[in-house]
Formats: sequence, C-alpha cells, structure tokens
Amino acid sequence: MQVTNNSAIAKIALQGAHLFHYQRNGDLPLLYVSGSSHFEKGQAIRGGIPICWPWFGKHKTNPILPQHGFVRTALWRCAETREDESTTVLCFEPENICQGHEYWPFQTALRLEITVGDKLSLRLITTNRDTTPFTISEALHSYFAVSDITDTTIHGLGGISFLDTLTMKQECEIKDITISCETDRVYQHVSQDITIIDKHRTITIQSGGSKSTVLWNPWIEKSRRMADMDNDGYKKMLCLETANALADERTLMPDETHILSATIF
Repeated sequence: MQVTNNSAIAKIALQGAHLFHYQRNGDLPLLYVSGSSHFEKGQAIRGGIPICWPWFGKHKTNPILPQHGFVRTALWRCAETREDESTTVLCFEPENICQGHEYWPFQTALRLEITVGDKLSLRLITTNRDTTPFTISEALHSYFAVSDITDTTIHGLGGISFLDTLTMKQECEIKDITISCETDRVYQHVSQDITIIDKHRTITIQSGGSKSTVLWNPWIEKSRRMADMDNDGYKKMLCLETANALADERTLMPDETHILSATIF
C-alpha cells in the first residue's frame, strides 16, 4: 500500500507490515532496498525496515526456527488509519498471532504504528495477554540508504561497548564509527541519538524502549554470497537497528506492555 501526504510518500507491504520506501518531499529516499530482493510470498524483503519479533537473530534453543522470528513474513492487516494534510498514521496487526502461533504459544497483542510525515516514526507495541510471563527480543531492522559507505560516518556510538558477533569479542571504539569491512555488532547501553553523516545529508535516529543498537554491513564477500543482495549493494547501505537484543531482551508479565520505537529524520 502507498501513503502520500504533503510531507512525504511511503510504501508498505502487508506481508510483514514491511515499510520499504519513505521519501520526504524534496529529499532522497531514506531506505535502501536491494535490486535483487524477492518480493514474493514467504520471502522477507532485503531492505526497508523488517520487523524482527519475538526473537532477534537465531532462536536460542531451536536453530531450525526462522531467523529473526516469524512476523516479517506473516500477513498483517491495516487495522486503523488517521491522517491530516501533512501526517498519516497507520496501525497494523498481524493475523492469527493473538491466540498463539505454532512458534509462539503465548496469547499476545502485537501492533505496529507507522507515522508518515516530516519525520518517520515506528512503534512496535507488544502486550502480554497470557497468564504467564514471556521474554522477547526484537528489532526494527532499518536499512538506510547512503551514497558511499566508505565516506559515511556514524556519530553517537563512539565510546560504547559492543559485541562483535563475527569474533564474539567485546570491544569499544572511542571515535565516531566508519565501515571498512564486514561489520556485525550489537552495541549495549545505548541512550543517545545516533546520526548517520553522509556526504549528501545526515540521518538521525531517536530510539525508545531500547538500550541496544545493531550495526550491520555485509561488505564484499558476503554480499556476493547473498542471493537477494546486489554484489555491490554493501556500498549503498547501512543497517542501524533499534533493538532489544542480548541483555536488553524484555520479559513481560501478564497484561504488561512494551513499546519499541524509532523516530527518524
């Protein structure tokens, strides 16, 4: 579905409630989408903002379960729309989740609110409707478009410790971050805004309900191995993901709600 107002244009696939295009009037597209991405039933789109829920990455105890959970390939419905001339709010709910799922036996209310305006905002709202607690890890897996990854700087993560998931070592960089090789990191105890500084623009991400940020770029060899990634796609993208990952996973008691949010401008 497509949203157009006086501020911006956006496109959302009902499979996964997957926002794959946002462009503010007069600006470049915000999000990267691979030209080799599969826009097919049951296949996640490589780009945009996939929803990772109720686990991020591999399942802790069952590695055959889908990477990043199951809602990014599930069918969602648009349950509510609110709008004025410059702002549109769309509320999505996944079908057949609330009463339990083969991968998720808990009664759960899940809702994604997307606000399309001069800023882009996403709120992923999880409510425990069950009688027992459950634990979730999740992410708004944002793929940002950049003009040249080798000329891009990330401000706001310097001095914050991270797990390098390629080496499984805890590390820290004091200065602003640049990318020059395959990168897969989970930053911990993140509390400030993060800014992507591109030669043509800056992109700021304000996160809520999150203390962890994932930084990812597949670089050269991995891009070539990925069937849904252009060989040179790594040059034009950067994932900075608002997350509840690792020690930042959240346990919800019955009737408790957690909101993971990102506002991007």
